[in-house]
Amino acid sequence: HSRLPCLASRSVLRLPDGNAMRLKVRSMVGLLPLAATALISEHDLQKLPRFRERAQLFLDRHPELAENMHFPIQAGVAGRRMLSVFTEDKLRRVLARMLDENEFLSPYGIRALSRYHLEHPFVFNYEGQEYTVSYLPGESDSGMFGGNSNWRGPIWMPVNYLIYQALFRLYAFYGDDFKVECPTGSGVYMTLFEVAKDLGERLTRIFLRDDQGQRPVYGATTKFQTDPHWRNLILFYEYFHGDNGAGIGASHQTGWTGCIARIMQLNAALEASWFTTPGLEARIYQKMVTTYGAEQTQPEEA
Repeated sequence: HSRLPCLASRSVLRLPDGNAMRLKVRSMVGLLPLAATALISEHDLQKLPRFRERAQLFLDRHPELAENMHFPIQAGVAGRRMLSVFTEDKLRRVLARMLDENEFLSPYGIRALSRYHLEHPFVFNYEGQEYTVSYLPGESDSGMFGGNSNWRGPIWMPVNYLIYQALFRLYAFYGDDFKVECPTGSGVYMTLFEVAKDLGERLTRIFLRDDQGQRPVYGATTKFQTDPHWRNLILFYEYFHGDNGAGIGASHQTGWTGCIARIMQLNAALEASWFTTPGLEARIYQKMVTTYGAEQTQPEEA
């Protein structure tokens, strides 16, 4: 629509008169700030006295911001400090939505838009015309809101990878004392390390055969599911169906969808105990080199 205002950052409409209207949509936009999490070791912090002074000065000058963000004043596991846009309370509230299977958590990863909008679409009017944002787990049915690159429900590997990494960083600060219900409402409580591993398993499940011998990535494509010349050749798709994991869009999309290889490596190699002692980065690097270095092995059928 030529007169529809700019959809900036997919959650705010910039109107022609300069005003803005927030779209109250439960989308990936609200989850991605999880990735804005940085850890500082006690060793590194001791070498940065001016950083400590400036951080404290900022907190003294802007107490209203200090109440809404996590600053590196409090020490976490192994003396680590953390910079994050989420306080512990906000983190718990966001994770409760993200890990809800009726919202973002799919059997195959994190959806780009909450499934809540399947029955509760967001509707707004502009210049007498009605626009609707609803949950759409497969291909787009409209040229609006992203066109054929549908961000209204499917699973996108790059943003899932960012969240996956963020969960490990958060665990490296909070440790085993911080647990959340996963899935939400299940009565099962997990550490953030366990939540990250669970997410990795869900994403990996897209490409592995299920109990019926079918790979979710190939959906109802019989040739790719059964033909001996195709069944063991895995295609990386642009994005994946939010409910059944079927591959959608461009293929072979070896760019961001290739992140699944790193996710599988980390899920197999990482141990929770590594995060409770100093030297985390060096330990992970050494494990990656010794386990996934130059030596190559023939992949087995999976």
